[in-house]
Amino acid sequence: MSTTATTTSPAPRADRVDVPLPGTQRVWGMIAEFDTPADIMEAAKKVRAEGFRFWDCHTPFPVHGLDKAMGVKRTILPVLVFGAGFTGLLAGLGLQIFTNSLSLKIWAMVWVTGYPFLISGKPLLSIPAFIPVVFEVTVLLSALSAVGLMLLMNGLPRLYHPLFTSKRFLRATDDRFFISIEARDPRFVRSRTEAFLRSLGAKSIEVIED
Repeated sequence: MSTTATTTSPAPRADRVDVPLPGTQRVWGMIAEFDTPADIMEAAKKVRAEGFRFWDCHTPFPVHGLDKAMGVKRTILPVLVFGAGFTGLLAGLGLQIFTNSLSLKIWAMVWVTGYPFLISGKPLLSIPAFIPVVFEVTVLLSALSAVGLMLLMNGLPRLYHPLFTSKRFLRATDDRFFISIEARDPRFVRSRTEAFLRSLGAKSIEVIED
């Protein structure tokens, strides 16, 4: 006579939100509401010190020093824009040198040949004459890359965000200050995170469902 051992998987913990419980929506995160800039400034410092990674502050107007309190690092966008502008400079300069000073042939879907010519003693490499085109191409690539990379790095355009399902969060553009902590954060445990936010002196705390 043989017996078969059966094992049962442990039930998911109620304070974790990695896997939603049956019949419930997935939790996106949690928001805490504060009344003044000073309150959210102090709260941001403590959230950073606690080690949270996926969180943000939402204010109706810029709060001086808040980015430093959050530990926000400088963006790499200016470096990328400079690279795009420098590429435009080289492209504009190279195009004019090729079309006015060189008789080389290159393949650009068809064979293209430069056309060196001299008119009234015009030099083959006239940098002052090349400046307008170089300037315009540099500005063009810099502007387009600044806008495009800014949208890409910010994840825009985004037509939906779970935070906008909260009616209380609508006051973030009026007279309230909020801190949001996402459930994907490694340190996010629903009960502990809620208790931590309450210890910061939050006026109210709300769970945001996705």
